[in-house]
Amino acid sequence: MNIILSAVGGTVVLAIVAIFVGLFLAGIDRRIVAHMQARMGPPLSQPFTDVKKLFAKQSIVPANAIPWLFNLMPVAALASSIAVLLYLPFGSLAPILGEAGDMILVLYLLIVPSLALVIGGFASGSPYATVGAQREMVSMIAYELPLAVSVIIIAWRLMAANIANPFSFMTLMETSVWDVVGPLGIIGLLILLILFAWITPGELSKVPFDTPEAETELAGGILVEYSGRNLGVFSLAQAVKTVAMIAFGVIILLPWNLSPVIGITGAGAAVVDLVFFFAKVVIVSIFSVTVVRTMMARFRITQVVKVYWFIFGGLGIAAIILLMLDAFLMGGL
Repeated sequence: MNIILSAVGGTVVLAIVAIFVGLFLAGIDRRIVAHMQARMGPPLSQPFTDVKKLFAKQSIVPANAIPWLFNLMPVAALASSIAVLLYLPFGSLAPILGEAGDMILVLYLLIVPSLALVIGGFASGSPYATVGAQREMVSMIAYELPLAVSVIIIAWRLMAANIANPFSFMTLMETSVWDVVGPLGIIGLLILLILFAWITPGELSKVPFDTPEAETELAGGILVEYSGRNLGVFSLAQAVKTVAMIAFGVIILLPWNLSPVIGITGAGAAVVDLVFFFAKVVIVSIFSVTVVRTMMARFRITQVVKVYWFIFGGLGIAAIILLMLDAFLMGGL
């Protein structure tokens, strides 16, 4: 019973923190974009205000919609986004749930919020949402290839270095892949770092990969019929997924903690590492989401597929070859 209560309490706290951090990241994003475009921009608290207003409004269900499915999908998106966080360590804090193969599980769980969007779009009965849902499915197929390649090759390189449980996030936090590779491996990891920087906006449907929503083409696309509390829950799900996706990339490629460097132990080390972890999340969010969406225009859906499959897929294969050669030269094969 104590274990169950601890898990439930930890989940609630983690969800609240992730929602706060996710909305804060959205505020930073909007503020920086405004300054880059020579505008004042909204205050950092604007995403909190927007969500508060949405929860105060009525949720309208379209006449052609499937009501129970239409209303269920926002909750499914939020719940699945929170579920991802349960398997992620934050700094030196162990995850609430975690097993030897939790990295593979998280890859599957990251798909669920997008699937909830797709089902909700189809359930709305809107032609605009239907087109947006179709684009979301195509985008998922596109970016999952380089994402899976990146994760698997990192775990394989750790396994080649005789590291136990290479698909465990705690293993990645305790043994950085950068510490086991040689010069070729470093080049390969730098390529994977670039891949993750471009996979993240695709996973989060941000410009230039926001074709499922495309306000100027589809009037909001996949979310065009959502309003009120339903749209507010989807906004919270997007905020939590933003934290989960960026934290996922930080754990895999930027896993270092600060406490061993400055010689802090105990509870103080956990606090320092947690703050340092979220600082990395903020920095990665700025460079992989904010800067990219400010300097790029929206891709067509055909361009999204070509970019992810041919350009980033090719870079992923190059990273695989470099890391395999590195393992051979380092005596790991």
